[in-house]
Amino acid sequence: MPFQPQFTVTAQLITTLEAIAALREKILAATVQVPWMPSLQRDARVRNTHSSTAIEGNPLTLEQVRLIEEGHSLPAEAPRAKREVLNYLAGLRFIERHAKKRRIGHRDVLKLHQILAAEVMDQGEAGRYRDIQVFVGRYTPPAPQLVSGLMEELLDWWNGAARDWSPVISSAIVHYQFEDIHPFADGNGRTGRALALWELYRRGFDTHHIFAIDEVYGEDRAQYYTALANVRKQGNDLTDWLGYCAHALDSTLERVWTRIQHLGASTAQKKVILRPRQEQLLRLLKDRRSLTPKEIREGLRVSKQGAMDLLNPLLEAGLVLRSGTKKSGRYMLA
Repeated sequence: MPFQPQFTVTAQLITTLEAIAALREKILAATVQVPWMPSLQRDARVRNTHSSTAIEGNPLTLEQVRLIEEGHSLPAEAPRAKREVLNYLAGLRFIERHAKKRRIGHRDVLKLHQILAAEVMDQGEAGRYRDIQVFVGRYTPPAPQLVSGLMEELLDWWNGAARDWSPVISSAIVHYQFEDIHPFADGNGRTGRALALWELYRRGFDTHHIFAIDEVYGEDRAQYYTALANVRKQGNDLTDWLGYCAHALDSTLERVWTRIQHLGASTAQKKVILRPRQEQLLRLLKDRRSLTPKEIREGLRVSKQGAMDLLNPLLEAGLVLRSGTKKSGRYMLA
């Protein structure tokens, strides 16, 4: 039988979808010809990578993932943890390159999994549907001989009826149904979240690839797993899951909008084009409220002169304030 997702479009979901649509329009209007767009895209890629791998237990911090994305080797960290991060970064670049692909087939799903799971599989083979029974906590996914057929049904729906719905809804449905099938012996969580992101890309919802929804999922993993498990408890009714995903996406867009206001509107007024390291410095200041010169040097891994080269334009533009002397003072966001 063809895949037919069960859900109800509630008044609350409609309200959230309307809020998302309005916020998305503001973001798109604000990001026309923005000079720091590549940095914003890299930041979203790093945040999605950190969060999606952290959900599965990867111990690397956001800043370590950022350093890996920039090409640093981090020799002291575990090889597997670094490989998972490098794989996910490569997987995101893969779906970015194929963002406009109209039909996604088995070969695309297998290729994505091969990229994400290369050299980090605990069981099974990267890029091949499982031929063993797996268990996810108390949940027993379908038998391996059913996997290919169930994936065929999901892909048929995804390439057809999914287009009748908002990409916010279709992305959430693809996300859940993939996890329910659990088609691979390992790496299903990362692959399912990447596929959900791919749907937002190919439907033109995240045109610039700057939304890091996995960050919201990763900040409360217990809530994320509970939301997935509740679908089965509710007889495969996706209504609450859709509400959860829509709320997460709304939160994601709020963060992007706030960042655009801070790094876009203010820099446009001051005629400052932020370098990646300066964006990183502003994020550190936002997270920690204020920093000493030494903390800035250690946080960015730059020399004393390098730190001042980053700080001086921000001070002149009024984006950063200093209290005290250059040597012993503290820096904070304006």
